[in-house]
Amino acid sequence: MWRRDKRNQDRQHRQPTPAERITAPLLANMPHAGDFGHEAIQRLGNPVPLPIRNDGGELLELWLEPFGQDYWLRPGERVTVTSYGRWDDHPFETAHEPGRITVWATSFFATVTDAEGNEVPGAHQRPEGTYEP
Repeated sequence: MWRRDKRNQDRQHRQPTPAERITAPLLANMPHAGDFGHEAIQRLGNPVPLPIRNDGGELLELWLEPFGQDYWLRPGERVTVTSYGRWDDHPFETAHEPGRITVWATSFFATVTDAEGNEVPGAHQRPEGTYEP
């Protein structure tokens, strides 16, 4: 019995592994969401919006992680990625490369909406032949 208590105490005082840091928000939020649907995610509360606008002259790919959803924005088009639930340090991580912006929702739960607040489905405006075998 003492060993079990000692191990639990040791786990509480040690630093989390990199994998535990990544999965902790998923484990904390999933029981409250129930599923990954738009409405279920919104019910998690604690919304933090991140506006994304394509100021370029060509299509811009928005890649939403951790689930690898793609959205394609025309020049001048704007969407909002909103993170819900809990996370450790910050709600988003972003990376830019030519033609693409990647947004990682560190809570694992995010939605993409248009200017009117309507859900934007994954593969929005995906060019024909992109990501097809």
